[in-house]
Amino acid sequence: MTQLPEVPPARPEPTDVDLTGVRNFRDVGGLPTVDGRTVRYGRLYRSGHLAHATEADAAFLSGLGLHTVFDFRNAADHKLDGLDVELPGVRNVSIPLSDPADGAEFWRLVRDGNIQQLRSILADGKGTDRMVASYRSIIRDRTAEHSRVLHALAEDSMPALMHCAAGKDRAGLSVAVSLLAVGVEKEAIEADYLKSNDAHRRYKVKRSDSSSAGMSDEVMELLNPLFGAHPDYLGAAFAAIEEIWGSTDRYFLEGLKITPETRERLRERLVEDA
Repeated sequence: MTQLPEVPPARPEPTDVDLTGVRNFRDVGGLPTVDGRTVRYGRLYRSGHLAHATEADAAFLSGLGLHTVFDFRNAADHKLDGLDVELPGVRNVSIPLSDPADGAEFWRLVRDGNIQQLRSILADGKGTDRMVASYRSIIRDRTAEHSRVLHALAEDSMPALMHCAAGKDRAGLSVAVSLLAVGVEKEAIEADYLKSNDAHRRYKVKRSDSSSAGMSDEVMELLNPLFGAHPDYLGAAFAAIEEIWGSTDRYFLEGLKITPETRERLRERLVEDA
């Protein structure tokens, strides 16, 4: 039997922490499970990228006692925003959940396109449709990556921080999968996911044309489906699990190759007793 490390006492949720260069940071502790327990504080965190963390941000993050930082960005993201700051004694694990060339032309237009081009790729629900398809694709096609994350969490990787660029989509799905594995209520997972819409958490949209025309209300409205958290996106991921595997349990067992024993180790590490 794997010897589990002693879990430190629960700490208050750091919701009021002002991280200057890191957006969308939060502890997912306190979320309820279907069997009446709750997720431990101080075990699993989520955020946007750490590339722009200030010295004070890095000092705060270093004080969390992190074992592992999971970075779900790809090489193109690293080129755009930079690599994470180094946190002493913390293992950095890169697990790209999207390919550098995936939709490269699309994202070039998001960054550089004029209003007519943006209308052509985003208007009339096209932006929302793309995000729904992306969430379904990550669930369907990234089973090996999510399996790797869950096995790491079950063995030795907590406390852990998961992030992508904005901390909303790739990290959001990875957090959701981790929470599903230990029986967190789907409604609670969705409520945490939607916190990424809070004004102080949202990823700053990058446009080559930062003028009033390039960042007009219409442009921002067209871009909103890409940079906002929407229940339909997460709902599409949950629906894909049911459609492809028939149930959440089969998704973990057959899709992610996570045995009941591994899920129990995850619960012991991540969930506190009632």
